Parts: sequence; C-alpha cells; structure tokens
Amino acid sequence: MNDLIHRLNPVYFWDVNSSALDPLKSKRLIIERVFTLGNLEEIKIITGFYGKEEIIKTLRNLNYLEPKNLNFVSFLFKIPKKDFKCYQRRQSTIQHWS
Repeated sequence: MNDLIHRLNPVYFWDVNSSALDPLKSKRLIIERVFTLGNLEEIKIITGFYGKEEIIKTLRNLNYLEPKNLNFVSFLFKIPKKDFKCYQRRQSTIQHWS
C-alpha cells in the first residue's frame, strides 16, 4: 500500500509525514492533493488504486476545489458541476463587489 505514496510526488504532502501516510485512512487527502496538484499519470495511479466510484464519491464531497479543477473533474467523469458540494457552497455564498 505504501507503494502508492511512493509513486506520487512527495511535494504534494509537504505538510505531513508522507512515509507515515496510510492510503486508506488518508484517502481524502491523497485524492484531493493529486487532483489539485497532480498530473494525468498520477490521476491514473490513484484511480487504479481506489477505483473510479470511490474517487467520484470523495471529489463530490470536498468542500473546496478551484474552479479549473472542478471543470476538469466534471468533464473527466461526465458529472454536472451542480452535483459537487464545492459548487453548491460557492453558489450559496454571497459574493461582494470587488
């Protein structure tokens, strides 16, 4: 299981001890960091490890994804943006004038 962590860029986990990460217990952190900072090869690696359905479930429940990452995930998995928690939260937040 730690082979998964070693196949990912250690820079993504700069704030935690990456050698102590458990891929099952830290699933949310790993998926979030790879989809935020990773490349397509790393996305394939974690999709192969966790499975597409688990990845989708985790991404849908994230509180925040940058708009470009949300667009990518929505397009990649063919899921409307409105089905993501981060999109719903952004829509319900009052935007002030800049």
